[in-house]
Amino acid sequence: MILTCPSCSTRYTVDEAQFQPSGRTVRCAKCSHSWHQPAPEPEPAPAPEPQPEEEMAAPIPITEPAEDFAPTPASGMRAFAPAAQVPQTPRGRALQAVAVAAGWLGLVVVVLLIGFSAVRYRQDIAAIWPQTASVYSGIGLRVNAGGIDFRNVAYKRENEDGQLVLVVTGEIVNLASRELPIPQTVRVTLKDADNRELYSWPIKPGAVTLKPGGVLNFRARVSSPPVAARFAVVSFAKD
Repeated sequence: MILTCPSCSTRYTVDEAQFQPSGRTVRCAKCSHSWHQPAPEPEPAPAPEPQPEEEMAAPIPITEPAEDFAPTPASGMRAFAPAAQVPQTPRGRALQAVAVAAGWLGLVVVVLLIGFSAVRYRQDIAAIWPQTASVYSGIGLRVNAGGIDFRNVAYKRENEDGQLVLVVTGEIVNLASRELPIPQTVRVTLKDADNRELYSWPIKPGAVTLKPGGVLNFRARVSSPPVAARFAVVSFAKD
């Protein structure tokens, strides 16, 4: 007789004589699935000749437990193996490589754009988040968290009516992308070669606000400056 595994459909040829009338438990040698296999239907036997009635013997109960049975595959039958993965074609591999390269290229472009924007608009970023000013300073990029800064500061000595006069000039600029107020006290400080403060005085900038990118020129002068003065520093003062 031929058995078919209900799990993997593998077929086996077995000897009918190995089956009891009540059937038995068998196990697939391929997938290890077990099931109860009924005994094959017996061929009809010829009608027995009439015999004298006699007391029928009591049936003998079958006490032998069912045992696992691993039949061998039927001759000429082949078990179905799982379908193997279809190998990828060279065209498919090339398209996959192009997709991976495009993904990495897109990531690099995004990172470069973020970096460019962070540098190009660092002044606006620092004005919104002053904490980032220290980050920019750490990588060597100067920013002004307030948005208002000095530019092109210079000084020179002049002689007016036989008296020495020190003239300090420069620009106040708005580095932000919005109009900002200008601190109303600019302090000019003269220092010596050892960076020690020698003299300072306040000046008024002459305007209240600056538009985005606006520039305001300033000029400060002091008569008879200290002889040891070597450079001038300008800064905004609270007072």
